[in-house]
Amino acid sequence: MLKNDVKSTPNGFFAKNGKNQKKSTIFVPANSNLFFDMIDTSAFQGKTAAYFTLGCKLNFSETSTFGKLLHDMGVRTAQKGEQADICLINTCSVTEVADHKCRQAIHRMVRNHPNAFVVVTGCYAQLEAEAVAKIEGVDLVLGSDEKANLIQYLSDAWGGTVKDTPYYIKKTKDIKTFAPSCSRGNRTRYFLKVQDGCDYFCTYCTIPYARGFSRNPSIASLVAQAEQTAAEGGKEIVLTGVNIGDFGKTTGEQFIDLVKALDAVEGISRYRISSLEPDLLSDELIAYCAESRAFMPHFHIPLQSGSDTVLKLMHRHYDSQLFADKIQKIKAVMPDAFIGVDVMVGCRGETPECFQETYNFLERLDVTQLHVFPYSERPGTSALSIPYVVNDKDKKLRSKRLLALSDEKTEAFYRSYIGQEAEVLFEKAPRGKAMHGFTRNYIRVELPASQADPLLDNQLVKVRLGELTADKQALRVDRIIL
Repeated sequence: MLKNDVKSTPNGFFAKNGKNQKKSTIFVPANSNLFFDMIDTSAFQGKTAAYFTLGCKLNFSETSTFGKLLHDMGVRTAQKGEQADICLINTCSVTEVADHKCRQAIHRMVRNHPNAFVVVTGCYAQLEAEAVAKIEGVDLVLGSDEKANLIQYLSDAWGGTVKDTPYYIKKTKDIKTFAPSCSRGNRTRYFLKVQDGCDYFCTYCTIPYARGFSRNPSIASLVAQAEQTAAEGGKEIVLTGVNIGDFGKTTGEQFIDLVKALDAVEGISRYRISSLEPDLLSDELIAYCAESRAFMPHFHIPLQSGSDTVLKLMHRHYDSQLFADKIQKIKAVMPDAFIGVDVMVGCRGETPECFQETYNFLERLDVTQLHVFPYSERPGTSALSIPYVVNDKDKKLRSKRLLALSDEKTEAFYRSYIGQEAEVLFEKAPRGKAMHGFTRNYIRVELPASQADPLLDNQLVKVRLGELTADKQALRVDRIIL
């Protein structure tokens, strides 16, 4: 635990650290070992750090939390072009391409900061710890359980107590730590980690091996973090995790109860749920969100395939009819809901006929946007035993078709709101650049640089929505309604 101010609560404590009036607060659940030793902060004072994150929103949230912890220990974020004393790379391993990008990022950070102490963590570090540790310039590799104690490992390394082997990894079955994270980095929106790990073991996926089994903190601890976010002036929180709908495995609670408890937190105007498995998206949750004070009409639901044949090969927990029923139920009570869908193309067993089933299914489905990604062979996964293999050329063609369908759906959705009034939460923009924000139902809105005002950052502003931008990625602000 840090030596500075600590305020205890029944569910954990708030640890304050920093100098003079620049103290910041981090909530630590009672069952967390995030701070398990008295750490001498003097070794951190005046140092600089550089960060690089690959992968999902959860990774970005965790990196932001690491940055906040180091900042509170006296470490400043290195400016562009400045040599850093510490480099932290938070990795992803969802595809073979992601692994390659991780290696590139590590080499680049080592090259750009030759005298830095380089730490690598995240999913790729967990799955390929020994290989990562052998990369020239890497000083420390932390697995999914160990990254929660990043500060302690750094302190030990500088104090000469670190082991000869520069990597610390536990087996999947032994990954039990939940590292809390609620931070915003350089964004307006906060990202609250409510769950980690996954018990599903889909045939194509390595995430359960990289992050361990499903686990979560208590509702009370998450409410405390949301209350702290409100106290800091935050207005929107995105709930992040690996399999959020599975919340409760650790504490015996339910996701719907978490949603209701967070909805009651004063000061938070908006919540978004980053992703929910269709079989865990209950009718009760849909009905509650439709009447909710702060949960937005915005859902992101992984489909992966619209072919029941492929879904069975993937060992998914639903069929296409269940998925279609969930979409219909959402639209029945929230017709303005933005619905994003994950789709994988070219997985083993996806014949041309199976892909066409997926395309036809999505074409008639009332969704807003498709997140399309090609299947990637992952060592150790049971998908490798499926005989039918899709070549790279066909994967690219299938991705292109679905991305074109996605563009059509998103543009049609956006166009239907031209001329309407909407409330937008604006985010800070670089000087001289257009300002952007999102409506309640996740339409991206652009305010020209000539009208951008720093005072609008993190403010809910009512606007009249204008035409599509040239790249069709946003609607312009026709006018601000005072």
